[in-house]
Amino acid sequence: MQPTLNKSVQNIEISGIRKFFNMVADEQNVTSLTIGQPDFHTPDHVKQAGKIALDQNKTMYTHNAGILGLRKAIAGFYERSYGLSYNPESEIIVSTGASQAIDITLRTILNPGDEVILPAPIYPGYEPLVKLAGANVVFADTSDDNFKLTKETLQKHITEKTKCVVLPYPSNPTGASFTKEEMEELATELKKHKIFVLADEIYSELVYDQQHTSIATFKGMEERTIIINGLSKSHAMTGFRIGYALAPSWLAKEILKVHQYNVSCASSISQYAALEALTNGWNDPVEMRDEYKKRRDYVYNRLQAMGLHVNLPDGAFYFFPNFKHMKVSSFQLGLDLVRRGKVALVPGDAFSPLGEGYMRLSYAYDMETIKEGLNRLEVFLQHNL
Repeated sequence: MQPTLNKSVQNIEISGIRKFFNMVADEQNVTSLTIGQPDFHTPDHVKQAGKIALDQNKTMYTHNAGILGLRKAIAGFYERSYGLSYNPESEIIVSTGASQAIDITLRTILNPGDEVILPAPIYPGYEPLVKLAGANVVFADTSDDNFKLTKETLQKHITEKTKCVVLPYPSNPTGASFTKEEMEELATELKKHKIFVLADEIYSELVYDQQHTSIATFKGMEERTIIINGLSKSHAMTGFRIGYALAPSWLAKEILKVHQYNVSCASSISQYAALEALTNGWNDPVEMRDEYKKRRDYVYNRLQAMGLHVNLPDGAFYFFPNFKHMKVSSFQLGLDLVRRGKVALVPGDAFSPLGEGYMRLSYAYDMETIKEGLNRLEVFLQHNL
């Protein structure tokens, strides 16, 4: 007889993305447009900084919150980019990727029975962390508002149990982001309520036709906002696992407790590479962003020509086209595309039940792969409409 396990763990599911891939892993000759990571290499000067750190034996534990130089560089980045001022000694925590920063934040602010509003469709990494903290997820449907959370939708879902609203913009899987005016309107509504805002800004450097607007820039929002960001998307450093959380000092010191007992500190070598990225790599994301924009425009024109209803992404590197006219579930459509069309997209229901009827397409691929994948998608649609 086995001992009992944590019911919260038993009640969460393996990611729908992973479940789908496990089912199609053995299929041959499939062009994939699924991966959510840059197809660029980490900049050479960043890799070199990691090598130097190794050679200099910087392989020991660091301060729990991260090396001070990196925290200062993060503070400088937010000051220069968004006009936000964070104290590197007390308001910045370097984490093992942005996902860990989200986890330790939610475990710090949530109590059993609290509610967290997730604007959906949404990346599947938030819901399990909310549930593991004993809180409840409230999905807010954004599909009629270009996948953006509006004040009207927010008002419908806020209750006396609401503890936090997650703002994952630019969005995975939709690519949606906010104009300054849209963000200000949402901030005005949020200030009326005593709730936290978790702003996941991991794609903030991949916004195409405007600058990213952080909700913390609006008066009265900084003291209730936890910003999550990292180097994975901006500098193609997914494997380095460097993220960070920015929060007011009274809150950051509590988050740091959880972080300390969770991982002690982020990888020292990765921290020195990240320091180089944020010190001498300010322009590294620009080349990537420009290339992504070219791909975005190409994919948008192709999808429209196929007759698909799709929004033009504001940022990140995803499309979320509507396939409801196909009259099959997203998961089944994903299987059909792989097995008969030899092209892989991610079923929309992996991004909450409100993603049903959609598919996520990543353009973090070279143009040759993108063109081949879209050609296969077009042929499939021609034979199945």
